[in-house]
Amino acid sequence: MKIPQMITAELRRLTSTRMSVIALIALLAVPILYGGLYLWANQDPYGNLSSVPVALVVNDQGAEVNGAERNLGDEAADQLLDSDTFEWHRVSTEQADQGLQRGDFDFVVTLPSDFTDAVASLSSDSPRQADIELRTNDANNYLASTIGTQAVARIQASVAQKVVDEAGLTLLDALHTIRVQLVDATTGATQLVDGLGTAKNGSSQLVSGSTQLADGSAQLADGTAQLSAGAAQLKDGTAQLRDGSARVADGAQQVAGGVDRIDAAARQVGSIAGDAAAQLPQARSDIAKALTDAGLDKARVNEILSRLDPVGDRLQSANTRVQDTVAQINQLDDGARQVASGSATVAAGAASAADGASALADGAASAASGASQLRDGSAQLRDGATQLDDGIGQLSTGATQLRDGLAAGVDQIPDSDDATRQAQAAAISDPVAVGTSSVTKAQNYGAGLAPFFAALAGWIGIYALFLIVKPVSKRAITALRSPIRVTLAGWLTPAGLGALQMVGLFTVLAIALQFSFANPWAALGILLFASATYAAIVLALNVWLGSVGQFLGLVLMVLQLVTAGGTFPWQTLPAPLAALHHVLPMGYVVDAMRQVMYGGDLTRVGPDLLVLGAWMVGGVLLAAIGVTRMTHHRTLRDLQPSLIG
Repeated sequence: MKIPQMITAELRRLTSTRMSVIALIALLAVPILYGGLYLWANQDPYGNLSSVPVALVVNDQGAEVNGAERNLGDEAADQLLDSDTFEWHRVSTEQADQGLQRGDFDFVVTLPSDFTDAVASLSSDSPRQADIELRTNDANNYLASTIGTQAVARIQASVAQKVVDEAGLTLLDALHTIRVQLVDATTGATQLVDGLGTAKNGSSQLVSGSTQLADGSAQLADGTAQLSAGAAQLKDGTAQLRDGSARVADGAQQVAGGVDRIDAAARQVGSIAGDAAAQLPQARSDIAKALTDAGLDKARVNEILSRLDPVGDRLQSANTRVQDTVAQINQLDDGARQVASGSATVAAGAASAADGASALADGAASAASGASQLRDGSAQLRDGATQLDDGIGQLSTGATQLRDGLAAGVDQIPDSDDATRQAQAAAISDPVAVGTSSVTKAQNYGAGLAPFFAALAGWIGIYALFLIVKPVSKRAITALRSPIRVTLAGWLTPAGLGALQMVGLFTVLAIALQFSFANPWAALGILLFASATYAAIVLALNVWLGSVGQFLGLVLMVLQLVTAGGTFPWQTLPAPLAALHHVLPMGYVVDAMRQVMYGGDLTRVGPDLLVLGAWMVGGVLLAAIGVTRMTHHRTLRDLQPSLIG
């Protein structure tokens, strides 16, 4: 009997009755129903979260935030109610508890009474985190806890973004104000530096002047000390002068009195002498007349007169001398009077000079004392001016550093307008934009699970077929037909039926569920190749172990269900199961399907197919060896069928 004949005989057996046909069709539909319905149900669960009922309890009492009364709980509630993330229901705490217990709500989100106050505390001396309470009930749905945690995280991010956006804008506005003030301060500091430069020049001049003043005041102190000593001597001298001039004035007054008396006598003598001299011509005439009357001749008279003329001349000369002497005595009297008057004046002046000298001595002493104080004060002024100059120099250096620091601060604070600050605040509140890019990308959640469930559905389909398909033809074995042919016929029959299952499943995935395939024909080919591989494995188990082998096929399916890495990465598996991932065939089917379905690395498909081919060839060879053994040996199982199959 040839291979096609054995396949045809098995197919006729499977379709011999109406119930057989129904059973065959039902088993052929198992993978289609399993894979199609499961993937349909999970095609896009995250896109349907808006149908998940969630209770929202807002107990927030509000608080002052950034100078304004706010209720962030109400604001967050309004935002959530307007969104389509979940089917939100704003209820009271009692209603939420009852609904969560009855299953009306999958989870409850509560914003406590101090929610806004806690957010506002971030700018206080006692900051604390704002709480968002999440309550779940795993009796309703275990995944609701995970979904609820994600929902709370989104609420937290939304509130944080809103608060940070507003706070960031306030901060940026404050920084802008600070920048403006820093610019003003920089201008003021520049003016201060310029003013201090002028002050430094002035202080330097002050140091120079105060040094000169100190030197001059020291000289002045020495000079006033000498002046004081001289004034003291002058005081003593003028006192002596006053006393002496007083005595001189008294003597001069006495001299003037004596001279007055002499002048009076001289005036009398002069008057007499003048009278005598004035009477000489008359006396000569009288003598001449008397002589003439006496009878003397003229000659004799002239002789006698000639003898008397020398006496008259001498008398006239004496009168001249007397008059000169009287004039001199008059002058002496005038001089004596002047001397007396002058000496009196001198005496009065000497007395005034003595008084002035005394006052001068006192003033000189005061001047000396003041000059000494001036010397000490000017020295202090010089030292203070020097310190002032040094201080102004340090102040100028500090002011320059202040100006440069303020200017550097101004440069570090950007000069932004309102629109820029609003954009900056928005960026601060949401500083990281996650840019996602994928080497390959599944169409949706269902498409992401399709490789795994298609591979699993293929195994389930083959396993189900072997419930009604005979692994090998017992008639052919009894007739000692070729073990290879019997084996190939026993393999190709479920492999062909499995191919129909895979075509039907692929049609549902591509058309009914509209999953996109980057390489559709390659995907269909891998499903067919995987189904044929599964058929070889289950065939070998049935040939060698019969019903036990069929059960082991179920065990292998369960093992591959957890080790294929269809949902979570296989690296998360315990070490023994992770080791099985590298051995069992379903993981390679999943990997190959992902590459051809999503447009991944097609070079990875080759090694996957080699592993599947090794399983296929190994399964067929083991089955052939088992068939060969069956043609030569009989066991009790061959003669008496197992109770379980």
